[in-house]
Amino acid sequence: MADLKKMYKTIMDDDFPEQISVGFGDMTLVYRKRTWKIADEKTGELIEKGLRYGENPDQQAALYELITGNLSLGACKYIEPGNGLVSRIDEEDMLQAGKHPGKTNLTDLDNALNILKFLGDSPAAAIMKHNNPSGVAHGKNVAEAYDKANMADRIAAFGGCLVVNRPMDKATAEMVNANYLEVVGAPDYEAGVFEILSKRKNLRIVRIDAISNLEKYRSTRFVDFKSLIDGGIIVQQSPVNRIRTKDDFLPAKTVYKGMEYAISRQPTEAEFDDMLFGWNVEQGITSNSVIYVKDGVTVGIGTGEQDRVGVAEIAVFKAYTKYADALCFKKFGIPYKTFELEAAQRKRDSTALREIDEATKRNKGGLIGATMVSDAFFPFRDGVDVGLKESIRAIVQPGGSERDFESIEACNEANPQVTMVYTGQRAFRH
Repeated sequence: MADLKKMYKTIMDDDFPEQISVGFGDMTLVYRKRTWKIADEKTGELIEKGLRYGENPDQQAALYELITGNLSLGACKYIEPGNGLVSRIDEEDMLQAGKHPGKTNLTDLDNALNILKFLGDSPAAAIMKHNNPSGVAHGKNVAEAYDKANMADRIAAFGGCLVVNRPMDKATAEMVNANYLEVVGAPDYEAGVFEILSKRKNLRIVRIDAISNLEKYRSTRFVDFKSLIDGGIIVQQSPVNRIRTKDDFLPAKTVYKGMEYAISRQPTEAEFDDMLFGWNVEQGITSNSVIYVKDGVTVGIGTGEQDRVGVAEIAVFKAYTKYADALCFKKFGIPYKTFELEAAQRKRDSTALREIDEATKRNKGGLIGATMVSDAFFPFRDGVDVGLKESIRAIVQPGGSERDFESIEACNEANPQVTMVYTGQRAFRH
């Protein structure tokens, strides 16, 4: 067992070159490997290393920053050198290296920024776990945004990566310090914040000042590489989210066998706000996915499933589970599962557990009035019906299914009626 624990503490050397050049016809992109001088965990001496390891401790990995080359293909001009975010992090930005960053730490940072680049209008927090958000929220300030994002899925947030889009203050730092996170990222840290966060010696504390200007990355494409097991690669453009304001949504309507179908109830302003928020969060979630959001907070997140009905049901299950846990934690200061175990052992009153379960069922896991967001169209109405059963108020989906009329009918038949809009684009992410 000691050897197994040692495995996760190892910082691997890597044999990747200091520089990589990629040719696109007569154009060349040049990438430089990023390393840091960080104190050795055992001796305290400064050592120069790149990534701790890859996705697993036995995988070498390296981080590269684009330093030369302006790629232009057709009418698309891709991101240029000098716009680094995570790939530009240097020793000054790595305020505390913690256990030394690995590949997953930095991809979590990157995907949090991919979500937050759409949420710059107000303070927001994204907590990532295995390159998917466990909780995302707006708030009146950073502390409120973090608290909401954390309580959206307090269990999954354990050991996660938090990124906020405003300088972190002491109130937020105190809440962060009371939990266990692997990484914290912010555009800056107010006076006294580092002293609070650094009490967690293994915490990686990163400053990314460009977060203050994330909006410019909304429309900039980069080249996305996917390596195959045979050594081949697939190259694609990164996606661009076409939805910027409520006016970019399309009315939910269709024609089927000569009959016109249209959604009866139009969204309210509050519903439009959640539709925008939910679709923006959806840009950073692994497909197939369905999520539920309410009042600028994620309620249930379903990711990476093979069928749309199943992922909608999983998101509901998670909403109920997290809602019950939040109720238990706020009232008793312990997780629901711990309370459940102790109640079974007759160490706690099982009546309180039943009261939590009843409140969770009565409030439908916080899903009443929520907005359902799907990264692809619903091929049948069964996926929509999953959300309607939980008393959602609105749906966002790309549209374009042959049977869109079924989803429209389902919304119009609901009591009270549910509104729906189309995005006109899919948001698959694999």
